[in-house]
Amino acid sequence: MQNMLDIRPLSGAIGAEIAGIDLGGPLDDMIVAAIRRAWLDHLVIFFRDQDLPPDRLMAVARRFGKPVEYPFVAGIDGFPEVTPVVKLEHERVNFGGIWHTDTAYLETPPMGTFLIAREVPEAGGDTLFANMYLAYESLSDGMKRLLDPLVGVNSSGKADASKTREDRMKDEPGAGARRDYVAEHPVVRTHPETGRKALYVNLGHTQRFKGMTEEESAPLLGFLFTHQTRPEFTCRFRWTPGALALWDNRCAQHNPINDYHGRRRVMHRVTLEGDRPR
Repeated sequence: MQNMLDIRPLSGAIGAEIAGIDLGGPLDDMIVAAIRRAWLDHLVIFFRDQDLPPDRLMAVARRFGKPVEYPFVAGIDGFPEVTPVVKLEHERVNFGGIWHTDTAYLETPPMGTFLIAREVPEAGGDTLFANMYLAYESLSDGMKRLLDPLVGVNSSGKADASKTREDRMKDEPGAGARRDYVAEHPVVRTHPETGRKALYVNLGHTQRFKGMTEEESAPLLGFLFTHQTRPEFTCRFRWTPGALALWDNRCAQHNPINDYHGRRRVMHRVTLEGDRPR
């Protein structure tokens, strides 16, 4: 079925561009199934030059899952599930600018995320992605035995990751979020569609292991945070206006690079409902 698509891998580990498709036009079930298969195979897929205003973006997202609201930032007018991801010229801290998987502090983190570029700087503002299947599979057998039974405690209040969220919560009281979310998830999760195991801790949200203190957890977590973003597990995507990414939140991490101070970057994001990690 994938021979219906023009798929161009970005690296040996993760990521592929799919060319020649207008997502705003009619998409029959076979094309949607082929795109989904490519997404499962490559973990993050990209499309260029897409004309997707919010209504069309939502229509595309609904072909792949159920859009849900983001807990900390209010959606744009008329589209509560479309989250603005913005850094303006005077701002120094970007949104989510740290390696992470989206909202791991929720009981049911999202399955996947759509992100489309509206305005981007001429240079800078790329996003890195990392393959958590490879991060787990490349570990020693002894480390896998140690990690397999562990549970991670994930919090939205982890300081380094929450600075921009906290600032935005103050600026946007209508978002209606609690001050802090905490959820416990397996350190190694099994993907519900592929059956593969993926490392499921992240620098942005994972505070400690269940049953251990933060101090006791820190050495092993520090190793994992460094290990899971090794260059050979990653790809890098350069945004252009109308570029769209769809990543699998269950087995991939991402990191938006904050290297464009004094320039504007405006994106729209839609997250898709997931299930409880197992």
